[in-house]
Amino acid sequence: MAATTKGPIRLAIAGVGNCASSLVQGLAYYAGRNDASGLMHWDLGGYRPDDIEIAAAWDIDARKVGRDVAEAIFAPPNCTQRFCAEVPASGVTVEMGAIFDGVADHMADAAEHRTFLPADGAEPRRQDVITRLRESRADVLINYLPVGSERATEFYAGCALEAGVAFVNAIPVFIASDPAWAARFAAAGVPLIGDDIKAQMGATIVHRVLTDLFARRGVSLDRTYQLNTGGNTDFLNMSNRSRLKSKKISKTEAVQAVAKTRLEDENIHIGPSDYVPWQNDNKVCFVRMEGRLFGDVPMNLELRLSVEDSPNSAGVAIDMIRCARLALDRGIGGAIIPASAWLCKHPPEQMTDDAAHAAMEAFLAERPATKLREVCA
Repeated sequence: MAATTKGPIRLAIAGVGNCASSLVQGLAYYAGRNDASGLMHWDLGGYRPDDIEIAAAWDIDARKVGRDVAEAIFAPPNCTQRFCAEVPASGVTVEMGAIFDGVADHMADAAEHRTFLPADGAEPRRQDVITRLRESRADVLINYLPVGSERATEFYAGCALEAGVAFVNAIPVFIASDPAWAARFAAAGVPLIGDDIKAQMGATIVHRVLTDLFARRGVSLDRTYQLNTGGNTDFLNMSNRSRLKSKKISKTEAVQAVAKTRLEDENIHIGPSDYVPWQNDNKVCFVRMEGRLFGDVPMNLELRLSVEDSPNSAGVAIDMIRCARLALDRGIGGAIIPASAWLCKHPPEQMTDDAAHAAMEAFLAERPATKLREVCA
């Protein structure tokens, strides 16, 4: 028998791009359904996917600002698949967001339907966002800004902190994994989950599982790479290599954390490799792993993975949002370690996926902290 729902989770969104599109479509797609197809959890602590409702949203693109979220998610330059035929109006209008470093200069050179077109509206001040979060009764703010948006991410994280709203950081700017930020959220009693969302069946989780498999089967991993191509605004944004520092760290450490022996920097290469416009939101990943079996006999493995990038993370985002609300319900502040370790590439504490999954399930079951520590050890 299904668990009794606890009521709505009021969600604010910073960045109404492809990932937000898949998330909002998903909320409509799973509404009223009784199966968990495509989800890791149907019921999570008493919350179902359709318990999430939009409370507020910010973006900087002229084609999205001023429109209902349900319309804005399909506006250019969004290019992800439309898998939900009917997305009901949310009643929430996308507001002009704070730009800071959210738009890279090179984006101006791309075709209009591929890039951001900043709106002329006045950008919100810190107090404007804080007030909006409070007035909208938001429980959780999810950060979907472009990779490399460090100042903008810190702006929204600070607003969430002051408003008492849980912060879910889906991008590789280090907030939950930064001890200073984590300490501020803990002191305020505000939940924090991050950093950098780990897709449902994406390049990083597959690479991690294979790396862990090498270690468990006694295969020496000598060198590896992960090359990724795609055609969405994320890949266009990341074609400026100066915006990739935190992304490469996040993806590389996610794999290094499960290797039996840490690889030298020159023997591991992980990161976005090229922008191919016609791929749109399709992401293609190439993984190669070279190692040695019994008797130091060499072997290698090559894998090609093709996924629609944004839907691949939307179900994970739904779990992150619900975990953040659970932490609010329980009065837990600071970085939520089990959820961050299971759902993110660069959590405050790296674990193997087996340990992270066990810790997550223990968190959901409200097992005592001592038991959680034993699971995470």
